[in-house]
Amino acid sequence: MKKSKILISVLFILISALMAGCGSAAPKADESKVSATAAETKDIIKTTDDQTAKKTVKLVVGATPVPHAEILSVVKPALKEKGIELEVKEFTDYVTPNTALNDKQLDANFFQHVPYMEDFASKKNIQLVSAVKVHVEPMGAYSQKIKSKDELKDGAIIAIPNDATNEGRALLLLQKQGLIKLKDEKALAQTPKDIVENNKKLKFKELEAAQLPRVLQDIDLAVINTNFALEGKLNPTKDALFIEDKDSPYANILTVRPDNQKDEAIQELVKALNSEEVKRFLEDKYKGAIVPAF
Repeated sequence: MKKSKILISVLFILISALMAGCGSAAPKADESKVSATAAETKDIIKTTDDQTAKKTVKLVVGATPVPHAEILSVVKPALKEKGIELEVKEFTDYVTPNTALNDKQLDANFFQHVPYMEDFASKKNIQLVSAVKVHVEPMGAYSQKIKSKDELKDGAIIAIPNDATNEGRALLLLQKQGLIKLKDEKALAQTPKDIVENNKKLKFKELEAAQLPRVLQDIDLAVINTNFALEGKLNPTKDALFIEDKDSPYANILTVRPDNQKDEAIQELVKALNSEEVKRFLEDKYKGAIVPAF
């Protein structure tokens, strides 16, 4: 009996000891090591964030609203995937985008063709270069008073762009329609003073290109660049009395400076603007009013 009691007491002590061992608190972690690990984790996160920030490049491109800014909006997602943030600044004139590009306020601009760019750069003594051809905007003649060029009366008023290359381009279009004859049948930089034959005694009003759609009610005919025609709610394929051929050499270009034309981000923009996605967009949205040049 006594032996049984002793055995039970020993077992009780052993069980109590085991339970005490199981219930004891786990040893505390070294707080200094925990702090160090947290600091290292923060450094890793910060380094990763810094590396991501360095991979993101910002491109600022100046453009006229239609169709140039619209086309640029199409390529934004593709560029973003490559770490390029595209910011588009809209302009409504043909001077500021080039001066801003030269002054490095822009990385590129998108609104002009090569003859205009070369003429502007020569007159301003600056260096601009074409990065890529994108599309052609056939120049057309519009009127709210007549339905055909044959209805033009003697002394009719014709409004044309006042910048050198677009003015010459408009006069060449009028010459092709048999309305006038120029001193040089092919030269771009011509003005009404270079007209040598004008049987209808047409009168010419030279205006800023962007203003032309707004004066249609005041004149007999206006020769308008397609981008400004579209802004003026004119449909080149339906509203133009006559229009340049689709093989016009005046392709609109992405313009850059010599110092940044080979930059990786610029080259990615070049590829995007000559992509199948842009080609489909031009064909689907503009229905022949604007055609791909690639």
